[in-house]
Amino acid sequence: MHLVAPTIRYLSNLPNGKVVLWCYLIWWATTVLHHFDPSPSIWLNSVGISAVIGIALILSVGGLRAATRDRWQTFRLFAMPFCVSSFSSLIKGKGFILVFPPSATELATTAGLCVAFIALVIGLRKARHATSA
Repeated sequence: MHLVAPTIRYLSNLPNGKVVLWCYLIWWATTVLHHFDPSPSIWLNSVGISAVIGIALILSVGGLRAATRDRWQTFRLFAMPFCVSSFSSLIKGKGFILVFPPSATELATTAGLCVAFIALVIGLRKARHATSA
């Protein structure tokens, strides 16, 4: 119960760019759930790519000093290459078109979860504006 108010506050103040990032995470997570492969090579390769690319991204945004200032940004700079690499490995040879699954059910589930998240954020924003007016 202690997490409800901060979570609602966080979501109601979420900038549009971060809403998109959350949708990317939802898309990745549902793909992992549908196509999970326990092969250690997929996950270890993804960790390796995450480390190499994450360090490069840290250097590109100002180095270690900048990284220690915003820990969430630093986390995202390592998480994104991990997610991209694992996503790519999991969907290889499964008939995906770009990032879209061939199964209409899977596509509807994944897109529906993203739409539901966006609707939640919009609803919380409207509620916040109604209570502040």
